[in-house]
Amino acid sequence: MNRKDAFIIVGAGAFGLSTALRLAQDGYTSVTVVDRCMPPVPDGSSNDISRVIRFDYGDPVYARIAKEAYDQWKTPQYSEAFHQTPCLWVSQEGTLEQPVQPRAAEYSRKTRQVLTEMGQEWHAVSSVEEAKRRFPALSGKLATPGFDGFYNTNAGWADAGLAVQRLASRCVAAGVSFITGPNGHVVELEYGRDGVVDAVRTINGNRITGDRFIIATGAWTGSLIPSWNSMMATGQVVGWLRLTPEEMIRLKDLPIYFNFSTGFFCFPVHEATGYLKVAVHGFGYTSPHPKAVSAPPSSAVSARANFIPADGLQRLLAGLRDILPELAERGFEKVGLCWYNDTPTGDFIFDYHPEHKNLFIATGGSGHAFKFLPVLGKYIVGSVERKLPRELLEKWKFPTQFRERFRDDTFQGDGSRGGPERREMTPQERELYTAAMTASVRRSKI
Repeated sequence: MNRKDAFIIVGAGAFGLSTALRLAQDGYTSVTVVDRCMPPVPDGSSNDISRVIRFDYGDPVYARIAKEAYDQWKTPQYSEAFHQTPCLWVSQEGTLEQPVQPRAAEYSRKTRQVLTEMGQEWHAVSSVEEAKRRFPALSGKLATPGFDGFYNTNAGWADAGLAVQRLASRCVAAGVSFITGPNGHVVELEYGRDGVVDAVRTINGNRITGDRFIIATGAWTGSLIPSWNSMMATGQVVGWLRLTPEEMIRLKDLPIYFNFSTGFFCFPVHEATGYLKVAVHGFGYTSPHPKAVSAPPSSAVSARANFIPADGLQRLLAGLRDILPELAERGFEKVGLCWYNDTPTGDFIFDYHPEHKNLFIATGGSGHAFKFLPVLGKYIVGSVERKLPRELLEKWKFPTQFRERFRDDTFQGDGSRGGPERREMTPQERELYTAAMTASVRRSKI
């Protein structure tokens, strides 16, 4: 590859920024990142106060790479945003009131097996009583009936917004250029002879040319490129609850808590903001789009819209009652949808588009990509240059087998999702979501 090729990277999230930095470090002299917002992009999945950092995986490939990234999170370049804390993983049997993912126990077993094969320690927790002895801040009934669990002290969480902000600064220092606002809000690709991409066009008609184009637009990718049913944007529910100073002290040793069966998870207290953040890693909600299976709105926003569907709110409250019932009745100060770009198996897509030889796709975070931030660029650029082991190139290949058909049940992920089945947001829910987005934009202009 020519080090003087002009790279245009669309998307200033974890995938786009890490790729830009690696390209610049490897001697590529023309690297430009374009996005509708300066990073951290307010409604992108790479932004927020916290993301789980762990290498507990049922897939040995991701476990190995996540361990590589985990070690990097503790180095000076990333440690400012990283907080080491134990992570408690649990699974349970389902009930009529709270259906669960039946594959959860198997995924938990595979994860422990992979950790053992890697020579990494983990600690079994066989009962609710044992979990509470180890983590006394947990006051609820936990994952019952059928509690099973383990914890790992080699885990933690990262301040995602801070980490992305610092990464963007490193990109600038390395010589990466940025185009943002309407001039960087890409709405379509311009194709020339033999399917080669000549340029990207922005919402205000700006035309940005280059030699190689990398699309790293997360949940918005399917609405920008021919995606052939290979990806699906799903909205996952998140809630933030404001704690009192006394509650922050009482919960200061709260671990990361993750229920494989229901998908509910909770972060430790975020001292800088006073928030307790909870979310669901589930099958989520879809939003129809004329160019994609599902895609979120693409308006420039200053914050996530303060809206989630009513059943998603009940799911968050049920999870909170499960671990900290004394807080559940207070409700959340704000809520939001975090948009994943899901692939059928939960694998990333790091590959050239089959019909456009200078168009590379870096997407498919599937709700688990952020933890890899320190090493993502290495693997994406390795894929761009076709220098990775064949095993990885095949694992992250652009899926073409769904081109002529779409089946919702194909998108089952890697087995780590929990809770009810995926569903499409109703027209009324989409209207409420749009209204909440409009309100957030209006507030930002006051």
